[in-house]
Amino acid sequence: MGAVVTVSPERFEELVVAALDSLPPELGRRMRNVAVLVEDDSADGLLGLYEGIPLTERGDWYSGVLPDRITIYRNPICAMSATEADVVREVRITVIHEIAHHFGIGDDRLDELGWH
Repeated sequence: MGAVVTVSPERFEELVVAALDSLPPELGRRMRNVAVLVEDDSADGLLGLYEGIPLTERGDWYSGVLPDRITIYRNPICAMSATEADVVREVRITVIHEIAHHFGIGDDRLDELGWH
C-alpha cells in the first residue's frame, strides 16, 4: 500500500456533509430520526457503523426513541487512502453503505449491489 493521506477532522466532516448533500433529495426526505457523527477511530477498525432500528422494522410502537446513529470513522478511511480523492470516494461509499442499513438493506444485498 502507498502513502497514507492525512485529512483534518474539520475537512473530513466537510466531506461527510458533502456526501450527505449528494444524496437524491427524495432519499434524504425519507430518512427519519437518524444522527450522522464523525469519530476518529473505531475499536473494530470499521469505516462506518449504523446503530439503530431500520425503517423497515419500525412499527406503530416506534415513538419516543433515541435517534439512530451513523458513525463515520476518519482514521481508518484515511489509512486506506493514498490521496484526498480516495478519501472523498471512500467517505461517499461508506455514508451510502450506512444509510442503506438505515433503510433496512443488509450486507448481503449490498454485496449483490456492489456496495460492500
